[in-house]
Amino acid sequence: MSIVNVPKSDVVVQLAKELKKMNEFKAPLWAKFVKTGCHAERPPVNPDWWFVRIASMMNKINDLGPVGVSKLRTKYGGKRNRGMAPERFKKGSGKIIRLMLQQLEKAGFAKQTAKGVHKGRVLTPKGVAFVDKVAYQIMKEQNVVFPRKSAHSVPKEVPQQPVDSEHVEQKSDLPAVEKPKKPRAPRKKKEEAPKAEPQNG
Repeated sequence: MSIVNVPKSDVVVQLAKELKKMNEFKAPLWAKFVKTGCHAERPPVNPDWWFVRIASMMNKINDLGPVGVSKLRTKYGGKRNRGMAPERFKKGSGKIIRLMLQQLEKAGFAKQTAKGVHKGRVLTPKGVAFVDKVAYQIMKEQNVVFPRKSAHSVPKEVPQQPVDSEHVEQKSDLPAVEKPKKPRAPRKKKEEAPKAEPQNG
């Protein structure tokens, strides 16, 4: 996939622009005034935050799918300011996430599926192709070229340099001759001071 070769922040920005042009994705009227969760103190400043969140959610579903609303609420949550009390983590709004997922399903970019014990949404081939197309456009604009690595590629052997026989030390079969050790000088004994004789009073 091309998305692994492009920064996700650039992909999200470009995806949001492309989603805004589509009729399936529309921000509701209350999107201008609503907060994204009880942890947020104010509504989003970006007027196009609805499309940016959907683009970010497509990347989350692509990486974590199948993923449900509860896990996405955790991903888009944050710490709530409780004044003098310690902050606590709160999940994001479930209404916003469910409505965005419904728009993705209506556009054919996501679908519900089950993989083992995990149930949730995954990107459809149409959604994956849409994300890859945007990522490929970013790669062309940035002139980024990444060589493709094959799974069966074998690392090349490092060529050995020729050895110059003139500069190689040749080992002799004769035993090494030990150098004679110098005799140590005898240590001088410390002279004991004469003991003072007791005086008879």
